[in-house]
Amino acid sequence: MNRETVLAIIFIGIMLFGSAGLCQSGLPEASPNLEQILDALEKRYNAADFSADFFQESILKAMDITDTAAGKAWFKHPGMMRWAYETPEKYEIITDGSRLWIYRPADSQVVTGDALAYFSNGKGASFLADFRLVREMFAVSLATPDDPEHHYALKLIPLQEQLDISEIFVTLDKNTLDIVGVITLNAYGDRTALRFTNLNFEKDMDASRFHFEIPANADVVKLDE
Repeated sequence: MNRETVLAIIFIGIMLFGSAGLCQSGLPEASPNLEQILDALEKRYNAADFSADFFQESILKAMDITDTAAGKAWFKHPGMMRWAYETPEKYEIITDGSRLWIYRPADSQVVTGDALAYFSNGKGASFLADFRLVREMFAVSLATPDDPEHHYALKLIPLQEQLDISEIFVTLDKNTLDIVGVITLNAYGDRTALRFTNLNFEKDMDASRFHFEIPANADVVKLDE
């Protein structure tokens, strides 16, 4: 397995991706408390399927590697995701909630595995397909954002100790509750930061987007065997 595929798999383990909201937050004009923010986020993110462009910077401390990437992601309830990386190279991470595919067209390679092994406990953006996982899997508290005039911030600590996630910081737009930034840290000192633009919400996104047909000539690597 080449370096790029290994990095793609590592990214799945260490990242919680964010995305964005719909329109106005619906929160009270006075400063909302944590429960009001979480209630509004659950209502918004569980109400529709959505897509967004993303920019990602990942620092893998042990390897002394800093990588950046950009592309587009789609999310559908429950548990379906598709991440299409466009730069610096094209590859995709796809799950239908049960199976995982990582497709590298330049190498004609498909890595397959059990999605639950990589996206359980709210990992790997699975909370975006069911925002209720935030309350179930994390201790959530309000944090101080860099720009408190325009943003709220949440700090998420896993309820069960994990090596691949130690804490997550989520930045929210005050007016819309868009999740405009997510920083994920792990026990190894790795850091992943993401930001999101060009949001689009759909009431019922086509589920076929989240299933991948393996090309006949592809080299298949099975992670769970």
